[in-house]
Amino acid sequence: MTSLRREKEIMIEQHLKRRGIRDPKVLKAMWEIPREEFVSRELVALAYDDTPLPIEEKQTISQPYIVALMIEELSIKPGDTVLDVGTGSGYAAAVMSRIADKVYSVERHGVLAESAKKRFAALGLDNIEVLHGDGTQGWPEHGPFDAITVAAGGAEVPEPLKEQLAKGGRLIIPVGADTRDQRLILLTRTNGAIDRKDLGMVRFVPLVADPAQPGKARDSDYPTRAKGPMQKPSPKSRDDIVGMIRDTAEPFDDVDSADLNPLLDRIGDARLVLLGESSHGTSEFYRMRARITKELVEKRGFNIVAVEADWPDAAQVHRVIRGSQQQPPAQPAFDRFPRWMWRNEETRAPVRWLRDHNRSLTNEADADQTQVGFYGLDLYSLFSSLASVIAYLRQVDPEMAEMAIRRYGCLSPYESDPSAYGAATISGRFSGCTDDVVHVLTQLLENSMELTAHDGQRFRDAIHNARLVANAEAYYRTLYMGERSSWNARDSHMFETLQSLLDHDPGGKAVVWAHNSHLGNAAATEMGVRGEHNLGQLAKREYGDQCYAIGMFTDHGTVAAADNWDGAMRVKQVQPSRHNSFERLMHDSGVARFMLPLRRHAPEDLKKELADVRLERAIGVIYRPQTELQSHYFQASLSNQFDEAVWFDESTAITPLDRDAGGGKGTPDTFPFGL
Repeated sequence: MTSLRREKEIMIEQHLKRRGIRDPKVLKAMWEIPREEFVSRELVALAYDDTPLPIEEKQTISQPYIVALMIEELSIKPGDTVLDVGTGSGYAAAVMSRIADKVYSVERHGVLAESAKKRFAALGLDNIEVLHGDGTQGWPEHGPFDAITVAAGGAEVPEPLKEQLAKGGRLIIPVGADTRDQRLILLTRTNGAIDRKDLGMVRFVPLVADPAQPGKARDSDYPTRAKGPMQKPSPKSRDDIVGMIRDTAEPFDDVDSADLNPLLDRIGDARLVLLGESSHGTSEFYRMRARITKELVEKRGFNIVAVEADWPDAAQVHRVIRGSQQQPPAQPAFDRFPRWMWRNEETRAPVRWLRDHNRSLTNEADADQTQVGFYGLDLYSLFSSLASVIAYLRQVDPEMAEMAIRRYGCLSPYESDPSAYGAATISGRFSGCTDDVVHVLTQLLENSMELTAHDGQRFRDAIHNARLVANAEAYYRTLYMGERSSWNARDSHMFETLQSLLDHDPGGKAVVWAHNSHLGNAAATEMGVRGEHNLGQLAKREYGDQCYAIGMFTDHGTVAAADNWDGAMRVKQVQPSRHNSFERLMHDSGVARFMLPLRRHAPEDLKKELADVRLERAIGVIYRPQTELQSHYFQASLSNQFDEAVWFDESTAITPLDRDAGGGKGTPDTFPFGL
């Protein structure tokens, strides 16, 4: 109980007060209502986290901030009569009951309505009544209402709810034709008219009426609770914000001639620079990333390039640019889907430059320390990493190799389809291979002194591969436990790998190449609301101001992407950005290409405006323009997500290498990428 009390104090101080909730009546009510009573027993420990939580009937309970914000905007006071559309577990109704005289709550799910009634009775909340019915029809028998709150959105406000609004009454509801294109609207009835106030972007699932039988419940259609981060609206007009972007932006004509010195000044003495991209198939992003990396290597001594790629594939590049590749490997690097993501002209050019840069240092006494390395952070190479560990041990310790073969044999049935491993473990009929893969890693670490004596670099490579096998096993095991678990496992592995590279070289500096979704702080996006974290968030937490995160964005043009996973690469047209997105604000500035500081070096007004939550686009190796809003947009607070933005109004697709470039038998020692 003491722990929950402390968690509640944190909720009030950090999640509510620090985010602008000021009404003492709301804060007092939020303190009085025990949120742990409105979630399942298994989730009690998370009751005061600022996140939605699952309840019965596949629904959720809203995050505390959303509940507090909506109630505060309704200006509920003692003596009011309130209508609550969407009871859910009853938490919001319970909070409002501590302020209002009477709360009438309508719930489409019969099971939830009955559960809420029992909770209210157990807590002695006797000023709440619950109706199992269609919330779009309101509850006219008890109207008019001083305040109406709706926990789901639609294209328009249901007329019955407006009709049941008392004079001076307030109604708050998400409005938008699509769940990713909604605004939170506050309606106030004054002198026969209804005033409308836009409170900013939100994301609620649809409010569904039953046109055939008004007032009759239809359980399967009832929406979940709110699932998106929100922030109070900006007082600035759209034109003001666009003007501030235009005034602050640092334009450049092209990638090669851009003056990066102001950017380097802002990066300062950071040890870690994250270079994101809003698509995996845009030439300008790759070329600007390479240009910034070149400057960081030459002028700031960066010596680690860590990329969103698998460790064994990147290791081939590492050996080539460090001059230690003896012969072409049996399996070419980056030869699986999405092949074009790294096998392209835009990657070959910086790899060639890194090789030449390292060669220029061969006469220096400390060349090994100053040479740049190229490393993979991802974990999809489960079986190639497994094979690398065994191959290494066969050469240095045959007995340990036999142990690894036996232990790793547990995974052999799933080599053709690693995702099937997750299905097998969740079935309950198979306990999994966790102990086996961890045992191999443990044995390597326990014999580190002896193995390092053979070849320290190869041992470190084996350790990375063994760690990857262990983390990949955990990743595939969580695939069927929900998107959050698998995403977090993957990004935790990427951060762990990055951190091990920096720990191995205490004076080292790293630049990371990955998608914006991995490098922008997840806590400033709807990912954080879902309980997901990413490499960027973990890096900011660990390195603070020593970490500088840059995102790259575009409005329109072409992109290299597939229709579906394992599909062929196609050059596709990128649709112009949505009207309520960050990309549209940058497009409307009229500046074709620019760099834009967002945090420490940005004007306070601009930083504040770009902290407001808007849509942001993310295109991976798959692009579906026909469902772009649903498939590729998410909510974010840009100035809390990145330190800097790089903008290309029009962009072009990357150029993939020919199928035979840099691969196949007889490949010369200039492998990979035909170097």
